[in-house]
Amino acid sequence: MLVVIEGVYSMDGDIPDLPKFIEVKNRHKALLMIDEAHSIGTIGKTGHGIAEYHGVDPTDVEIWMATLSKTFGSCGGYISGCKALVEYLKYTAPGFVFSVGLSPPNAAAALASLRLLKAEPQRVTRLQERSRLLLDLAKQSGLNTGMSHDSPVVPIILGSSIDSLKLSQGLREHGINVQPILYPAVEESAARLRFFVTTSHTEKQIRKTVESMAGVLKEINPKYLQGCVQT
Repeated sequence: MLVVIEGVYSMDGDIPDLPKFIEVKNRHKALLMIDEAHSIGTIGKTGHGIAEYHGVDPTDVEIWMATLSKTFGSCGGYISGCKALVEYLKYTAPGFVFSVGLSPPNAAAALASLRLLKAEPQRVTRLQERSRLLLDLAKQSGLNTGMSHDSPVVPIILGSSIDSLKLSQGLREHGINVQPILYPAVEESAARLRFFVTTSHTEKQIRKTVESMAGVLKEINPKYLQGCVQT
């Protein structure tokens, strides 16, 4: 039995209870695999992902994987685990069968990002501060941010594909680029905008974004400023 979870869920920005998943998989003698596409480099004191966030031993998880895009600004991905797993995958899932090999420039870019992350942990601190600011301001404005917490993924849930599209277009007129997630990518009742905070975003930009969003939503329908979701 293989249990697969994410470090940070990309649609809602929530973080699973890793210690509980480890306890359950051990009890049932299962394997645990974690996709850290949105958690590596973003959560944990130094950006080392969900294991650092929860303070657990990474070896308690059998398979770790993530993309080299997003945090690392490159292309491709990785899978890590014990030596036996790596050797097995090396000979049964070779890169040139289902995909292409990682190019030297992409490998170098990812390696440079890893070194930068290690050398400048303050980037992670700044990212987490900016993410917390966006989430707090959105909640103070009465916006529905769903289950997002402690991550740079912050959804604004409207529950209407049309209104989500209107909000996205309205924000664009204010110089803010955020894309809507519409039905059928999500249920109609979960239609939303989804923000990804980076270390490059300033406090001023975040405050302007929330203020602009509140202003646009007042014109679309003030109910969205009361945490209401259409069902």
